[in-house]
Amino acid sequence: MTFVVDGTVLDVVAVPGEGAPPLVFLHEGLGCVAMWRGFPEAVRGALGGPPALVYSRAGYGRSGPARQPRPVTYMHHEADVVLPELLTRAGIERPLLVGHSDGASIALLHAGAGHDVAGLVLLAPHVVVEDVTVGSIARAGDAYATTDLRQRLARYHDDVDAAFHGWNDVWLSPAFRSWDITDRLGSIDAPVLLVQGTDDAYGTARQLDLIAAGVTGPCTRVLLDGVGHAPHLEAPARTSDAIVDAVRSWRRSDPA
Repeated sequence: MTFVVDGTVLDVVAVPGEGAPPLVFLHEGLGCVAMWRGFPEAVRGALGGPPALVYSRAGYGRSGPARQPRPVTYMHHEADVVLPELLTRAGIERPLLVGHSDGASIALLHAGAGHDVAGLVLLAPHVVVEDVTVGSIARAGDAYATTDLRQRLARYHDDVDAAFHGWNDVWLSPAFRSWDITDRLGSIDAPVLLVQGTDDAYGTARQLDLIAAGVTGPCTRVLLDGVGHAPHLEAPARTSDAIVDAVRSWRRSDPA
């Protein structure tokens, strides 16, 4: 299905279900609905079948185009404008946000702005820009120009060049080096699960340290040995198990 949100047609997969909280999946900087593969349905099934929503942000997958070039504040706009409108249109209240990379940052920004969430599951999140992140994104740009990366991504995105450069260019811009969303962490009192691979080339455990120190609600971290930047794809069973364990503990402490 599609929704027009913030003036753009978004590709949305909404699955009805029973129970709470509803799950909302927020993809990475080069992701989309299809690139989650079977992970959303696996998590939903393990949690007993609550409603779930997965969508491609503007400029990704089968959604309409995004405004280019992306500003440094593009994740703030997604969290503050697009996501609230989409949740309202979809009739979703107090969701559990499951975000990967950029999607995890958007989840933090959304909750930190005061929106009611049941919890945050953050896979390889970013709250500041690290040198290792910039280096890996620069290498991704080289790979896009010299390898089959463009062809592989083109299977998922209607405008693959806009999707790639909309992400790559802003992250490599000098203005983005000062991007820092730790100012929103203190407003987050919902439970948080942090999941990161020990071999993540796009971020270090410093991101988790900053989040754990900044949020005011309960925070659990899971480090997955030998896993890189996509724990839900590289270690789906371990990642799903960590989510299920966390959500069950949150349900026990918050029956609502």
